[in-house]
Amino acid sequence: MHIALLIVIMSLTACQKTTKTSPLSRGDWTLPFGDWKFAFFTPYALPALVTHVRLIDTAGYLYHFFDLDPTRDDHMTREAWSRTTRSASLRFNHASFPPQYMVFCWDSIIDMKVYETSIFFPRSVWEKMRTPASYKARSGATVWYSTMLFGLAPEGKVRVWLQDVGEHPNYLIPGLKMKTVSGDQLDICRDITKHPNGYKYYGDTPAFIKGKTYPYGEW
Repeated sequence: MHIALLIVIMSLTACQKTTKTSPLSRGDWTLPFGDWKFAFFTPYALPALVTHVRLIDTAGYLYHFFDLDPTRDDHMTREAWSRTTRSASLRFNHASFPPQYMVFCWDSIIDMKVYETSIFFPRSVWEKMRTPASYKARSGATVWYSTMLFGLAPEGKVRVWLQDVGEHPNYLIPGLKMKTVSGDQLDICRDITKHPNGYKYYGDTPAFIKGKTYPYGEW
């Protein structure tokens, strides 16, 4: 991967959703199941909201996601990440080839700040997405790792899994080169927020965190 080229690509401000550039990876990484999808979720009552995503896939496509599926509050995740969180139906969050690089902006409402998270995905992730599981779904269908899950927690903590099925635990992706920044270190995400007038706790959050110690779990 040519880092200088990558930086140039990620700085583009084209209005279209997808831009084709030169492939940054050798080989054909076509996925056997078609598009892969991604979903963001938070622990119960510790809200956050992803506002913008940029993604480069292995074919060199740059995606700008101006419309995103909702960031979901996972009621199963309390004090520690659930191993069997599953995504809901996803309309917008999908791409054609495995991810090489992603950067996303998110309002951490529980932390009352904007975070910017960037991730480089190693070849092992692409290979995992192209390889079926060793077992079948209850329906008898082949199980593919076609959905990527991003957990967003207090302190700007981010975890990434490939979603599994049934009682099988999600696959926690190892070896990610990931960085999360905020404040003066924001770059792409500077001035991107859905809360320009500040943050306020709502819903179940005030009651849930009352008497608890921040960050309200092990993330």
